[in-house]
Amino acid sequence: MNGDKAQPAAVPKKPNRLINQQSPYLRQHAYNPVDWYPWGPEALERARAENKPILLSIGYSACHWCHVMERESFDDEETAQLMNQFFVPIKVDREERPDLDQIYMDAVQLLSGRGGWPLTMFLTPDGGPFFGGTYFPPEDRHGLPSFKRVLRAVAQAYRERPQEVAENVGRLTRALDTLSSLKAPGAEVSAETVERAAGAMANHYDRVNGGIGQAPKFPNTFIFSLFLRVYRRTKQPVYAEMVRHTLSKMAKGGIHDQIGGGFHRYSVDAAWLAPHFEKMLYDNALLASLYLDAARALEEEQFTQVARGIFEYVRREMTSPEGGFYSSQDADSEGEEGAFFLWTPELVRAVLGDELAPIAARYFDVSEEGNFDGRNVLRRTIEASDAAKLFAVEEAKTAAMVEEIRQKLFAAREARVKPGRDEKILAAWNGLMISALAEGYRMLGETRYLEAAERAAKFVTTRLWDGNRLKRCFKDGVAQPNGYLEDYACVAYALIDLYEATLTPDYLSQARALVQVVLDHFADAQNGGFFFTADDHETLITRSKPLFDGSTPSGNSRMCLVLLRLFAYFGEERFLKEAERILALTASAMQEQPVALAHMLEALDLYEQGADEIVLIGDDKAAALERWLEWLGRRYLPNRAIFASAPGSSEHRFVPEQVAGKGQVGGHLTAYVCRRRTCSAPQTTLEGLQAELER
Repeated sequence: MNGDKAQPAAVPKKPNRLINQQSPYLRQHAYNPVDWYPWGPEALERARAENKPILLSIGYSACHWCHVMERESFDDEETAQLMNQFFVPIKVDREERPDLDQIYMDAVQLLSGRGGWPLTMFLTPDGGPFFGGTYFPPEDRHGLPSFKRVLRAVAQAYRERPQEVAENVGRLTRALDTLSSLKAPGAEVSAETVERAAGAMANHYDRVNGGIGQAPKFPNTFIFSLFLRVYRRTKQPVYAEMVRHTLSKMAKGGIHDQIGGGFHRYSVDAAWLAPHFEKMLYDNALLASLYLDAARALEEEQFTQVARGIFEYVRREMTSPEGGFYSSQDADSEGEEGAFFLWTPELVRAVLGDELAPIAARYFDVSEEGNFDGRNVLRRTIEASDAAKLFAVEEAKTAAMVEEIRQKLFAAREARVKPGRDEKILAAWNGLMISALAEGYRMLGETRYLEAAERAAKFVTTRLWDGNRLKRCFKDGVAQPNGYLEDYACVAYALIDLYEATLTPDYLSQARALVQVVLDHFADAQNGGFFFTADDHETLITRSKPLFDGSTPSGNSRMCLVLLRLFAYFGEERFLKEAERILALTASAMQEQPVALAHMLEALDLYEQGADEIVLIGDDKAAALERWLEWLGRRYLPNRAIFASAPGSSEHRFVPEQVAGKGQVGGHLTAYVCRRRTCSAPQTTLEGLQAELER
């Protein structure tokens, strides 16, 4: 025995109110010494009763800097004491309550010109914002005041300068109301609007590394999706090359998980090397869709492999037992950013041995000095053919060795402590992934992707939809709160995609039912467009109207596309009119701020071009119909609407009225292509159909 005295047992921390919340992000803060409240009546009533300002902290589970601020400030006793003494602290998960995040993120951007997470806002007891920022360090550094200094200064201002606080609230609230009450301007969209906007975006293109702008660099999927549409419209090769170059660079970079599939959130550098390591469901859904479309439009087989990697990652890591998709994976594991994904030469050698390790080091850029804080993010700097020459090995054998390297490194990595996973199932993000998987099935013919899409759709339409309203989030057997505009829009869009993958009419009927709720409860009857929240939602300081795309599509841009697609199927003028009101509302903004409205510009492209209504008439069990549908699935047809009908059938299969009565020619499978209520001559060969689609 040594002479050391026995140490007293650590006193367990007492949990705060967040311990009973569904959100994993909120529960991560349940043992902070901060007297946290979730957003709700209890916190707001206390703030009013005690005339205390609210300290609102908004973040999400996979957010690296949210974790940093928690460790530095929210777990610090001195900081927590200041928060508890002077404020009513409220913690919000932005993924669970995007309505609050939208309002207060707009507020902080109006205040400072920048935003991000963690979002730190100071509010009056009735929710009026008067000061805010994002991350604050524990000590003054890099031009940022310490969080403790901010807390003391804000508390003093609230006590001693109430008139100044009231003036700040008034200015910000008026500005927020202006954002929500945008009216249709005098400007009109024209046939050149889409192409001019794409040209303006191209001015920000990084011709060295691909992507838009410099560091930090985000995927900007909507911009490159628009470029594909403009390439189809104009045949200008510059748009094809920007997409090809960017997607190739991303696929080879550290932002792409080279051995596990899927993409990290964004790159902190311009060359796609060093990512912020969190993986978000929405990024992977949107990128899978973009890679599939690029493979179709540019005939790049390598892009289909990237999409497959995303799908396999999601099926393996992000799928619940019931089929819904989880939200995200953290950047951190074992308290360190990126630890799960980093390698050293010694680790690689221990896994692969002396024969494969040198090939892996050269192929995946693993060096002694490292490319990320002394360790290595795997990225590809050469092709397998280059490795074959360098190591004097046959190219086919080199490709097999690279695949063996991937599998062995993946197996070794699986033994590490994995990043945390946020197992909330969000309606909107599930809609995005269902769309991607449905397109994966149409493009690749892999039935497992269709099965995954249909299971997720069944989950959403049974666990989150009660036949009347959609819920936002599912966790621990409970669905809440009420859905937002983006939830309805993304799920409806996904159901249309599933219809086109299966030709099952029920999916279109379900999409129509969701859109009816939006028309009844979200529409701005006076100015056009749709509000973020329904008319019976909790009253907040403003009722925001989402027009600008972020990392996910704005609710209005995606709903505009849904309305135009449903108009193609049902022919109901009300769908077209509501879409036209959205386009009129954003006409000036699409010309002045095209980067923020790239997805709306895709809707404008559909509106201008009109849908390619492809009507197939023949036996729905015939092998020929399957072949034609497979062929269509491999074509880049962003404005398609697909119909199928058996000859003489009375079953309603959404056949356009202009085709009603038209039949097969000579008993052969027959296609008609209709645009703006005018149909082509009947086509009985794929070659004829292709010529008509290219006309």
